[in-house]
Parts: sequence; C-alpha cells; structure tokens
Amino acid sequence: MGGETDLARLLAEMNPILREGEYVYCAVQDDAPSWLALEPIGTFREVEGLTLILERPQADAAGLSYGPVLRLITLSVHSALEAVGLTAAVSGALTRAGISANVVAAYYHDHVFVPAADAERAIEALRALSSELASHPNPLPAERR
Repeated sequence: MGGETDLARLLAEMNPILREGEYVYCAVQDDAPSWLALEPIGTFREVEGLTLILERPQADAAGLSYGPVLRLITLSVHSALEAVGLTAAVSGALTRAGISANVVAAYYHDHVFVPAADAERAIEALRALSSELASHPNPLPAERR
C-alpha cells in the first residue's frame, strides 16, 4: 500500500510521537558487518565512512564517540517517499521554535531527531503545526495553489 502524498493531509494527520530513549550519530570506518551487530536504527554510507544512528547505551558500550544526544520523534502518518513538502514544513516549524532537526525518511514514516533538551518543545511545535492545518487545510501560499 502506498503512502499519503497530499501535504495538507500529511500535516493534519502526522501525529508526532516522542519515542523513549536517547540516540546518537556515530561515524565509523566502513566495516559494516561488525558495526551492524550494534543494531543501529539507521545507517548511511558516505565517502568518509559509515554513519550509524544508535541508541546511546549501544554507542557507549562500544566505546564510540558521538556528537549531541538526541531524542526521536516519529511522524506516525504513512507518508509516501515521493510526497512533496513534509520535510520542509516540519523543519520550518522547528526552525521557528529554534530547534535543530535531522530528518530521516523511511518507507512508512518520517523520523525527526532533535536535541534531547528540546524534545518536548519540538513535540509542541509539531502538534501546533498539525492543529493549525486542521483549521486551515491548505498549507501552500495562494500563488502556488
């Protein structure tokens, strides 16, 4: 089953959920089989090495260095990979709240990593965006409708 592509519906129905735990991004040398044993929730291969997205305790146990400690917000709406504007709208709402975001799109949902200290404010900002869309369903400027 394909995901939703209509931006107004995606935003109105995104239902952001703050997941338990803390997450970190780690960069490792490209020996994927050994790092996959850490059960990362995400990976990305770059020229410089392999990025792992791990639960913080796993990174600590492996002795890996990492940057900021993050919380994970899952947008529970099933968004299509070809949907246009969801990432921009979500990152825009978080930008207005002064919150950095790292967005990862997966097959069924979009996931937003935010600094742990800002997680509750991020949820509030995303819920406000969703509520705003419920009362004003067209998120596009008049010239783009």
